[in-house]
Amino acid sequence: MTQRITLFGIPNCDTVKKARTWLQEQDLAFEFHDFKKQGLSRAAIESWLEHQGLDVLINRKGTTWRALSDAEKASAGDTEQAIALMLDKPSVIKRPVMLIANGDQQQVNVGFSVPQYQSIFKK
Repeated sequence: MTQRITLFGIPNCDTVKKARTWLQEQDLAFEFHDFKKQGLSRAAIESWLEHQGLDVLINRKGTTWRALSDAEKASAGDTEQAIALMLDKPSVIKRPVMLIANGDQQQVNVGFSVPQYQSIFKK
């Protein structure tokens, strides 16, 4: 069975660019999903949350987070409200989110570093 890699993010994000470049350099086929242009479904976020916690998925260091009201920031601790926030402001999601599907198995990784990806794709 072949693994299918989908990288979610926005194309002008430096970390997303680095992840895409790394995957290409390793000759790993992947699909890029620009969640600002192509949208993001509630089901996708819920699936990610089965593998990663809100503390990992929400980028509390980015400009989008800093621009939120105190009430919006406080609501991000509640799963339902956090999902609504991510759907409304997808830039609050830490990028990239990489989904690796292998049959009915899924792996979700958030962020990018060379050691992280080397560990995921041990050859």
